[in-house]
Amino acid sequence: MRSRADAPTPAPAAATSEPAPAALPPALLAVLVDRINVGIFTVTADGTVLQWNRFLHAHTRVAPEEVVGRNIYECFPEVPREWLERKLRSVFVIKNFAFTSWKQRPYLFRFEGQRPVSGGAEAMRQDCAFVPLVHDGEVKAVSVAIFDATDTYESQTRLDATLAMLAAQSERDALTGVYNRRKLGELLDHEVKRALRYKQTFGLVMLDIDHFKKINDTHGHLVGDEAIKHVAQRAVATLRTTDVVARYGGEEFVVFLPGEDVEGAALAAERLREAARKPFKTLADVDLTLTISLGVTGFRPEAADPKILLAEADRALYESKQQGRNRVSTFRPSLAERAEEKEK
Repeated sequence: MRSRADAPTPAPAAATSEPAPAALPPALLAVLVDRINVGIFTVTADGTVLQWNRFLHAHTRVAPEEVVGRNIYECFPEVPREWLERKLRSVFVIKNFAFTSWKQRPYLFRFEGQRPVSGGAEAMRQDCAFVPLVHDGEVKAVSVAIFDATDTYESQTRLDATLAMLAAQSERDALTGVYNRRKLGELLDHEVKRALRYKQTFGLVMLDIDHFKKINDTHGHLVGDEAIKHVAQRAVATLRTTDVVARYGGEEFVVFLPGEDVEGAALAAERLREAARKPFKTLADVDLTLTISLGVTGFRPEAADPKILLAEADRALYESKQQGRNRVSTFRPSLAERAEEKEK
């Protein structure tokens, strides 16, 4: 009987390791870098160019043999040297990638825009990636990849323009183009706080068109709309560029007059009254003359609330209506007392 010690030793298992993948030939990698639709150049710490691909050749009209071995700043004095040196230095020191967007700097090299579809003529917007080339633990050179970000830039520009237009529309009255009531509220909230802080003053005028219902009933709502536009246009043309006109509702407007006391606001209101009464011809070939009534108040520390100021201007406007219309009235405390008595 054979003992365990006499048992034959099993043969070792055959090796099953996978063969190592073949490395790409350096010449093939060089072709890839040269043909890719991205600008790539490589520089040493002192700015000597080691590599310059076909994309950069095509856009700069400078061939590789004209720039390789030379200093990048001598070949292209227009590049932002201080900025580029700082970016490269950080990559050499930190030994890590860096990236910049066209939003931070529009471009590294100015390449004229070539947008046959959109017709854009601005310079190409560029994103840049800085890649450290490390050997034996040290960064020997940095490759800079330049990506054409013009499509992104143009899309963002169109989006920004659309958002700006929508923002403007959200604060403008559709019929007259002046500020709407919501924007007026925001403005008054801000201006009351500023007037309190800096001890400033401003005037506030509320106005509306006299007998507006009669205009609508006689000539129709389209002519009524033109009457509203007429008052808005005359107000904007008559006042200073720093003054603000807002449509408060219907045929009613509010005018904000920065830096004016009550007396100055009353004079401005009188100019508005005179301007609005000038005859005008509507699109329906109707010769129309209208008048407006106005109420005036002014900012005071004891009335540092937009609601209070609007209520005061409204009471003064009501006084103008009561006194026969087509006039300017200034708020007085007695007007508020009279209004309270009527409410009782």
